[in-house]
Amino acid sequence: QVQLVESGGGLVQAGGSLRLSCAASERSLSTYTLAWFRQAPGKEREFVAGITRTGGSSYADSVKGRFTISRDNAKNTVYLQMNSLKPEDTAVYYCAADYLYVRTSPKFYDYWGQGTQVTVSS
Repeated sequence: QVQLVESGGGLVQAGGSLRLSCAASERSLSTYTLAWFRQAPGKEREFVAGITRTGGSSYADSVKGRFTISRDNAKNTVYLQMNSLKPEDTAVYYCAADYLYVRTSPKFYDYWGQGTQVTVSS
C-alpha cells in the first residue's frame, strides 16, 4: 500500500507554468511506475505522462513538448513540469502508481492521490 499526495496546483494565465509534485508517504516510490492523469469536468480521466522505474517517459500527444515528467527517488517524489499552459489544460491532476510499465488507461493503476486543481485562464 502506498499513499500519494499531490501539490502545486493553482490558477495561472495561459502561457504560464506550474510544477506539480506527488510525494509518497511511508513507502518508497522507487519500485513503482508513476503517472499523471487529469480529469476535466464532464470528461473521463485521461493519461498525461508516465515514467518508468528506470526513468523512461511517455506523454500524451496533447502535452508533448510542453510537459515534462521526472522523478527523484531520494525524495520519494514525482514531478510534472507544465509549461506553455493552455485553457484546455484545466483539470484536476492526479498522480498514480503501478508495479508494471506505463499504461495509458487509469484502470491499470492501483494507487492514486487525491488530486490537485489546475486552472488556466485565457
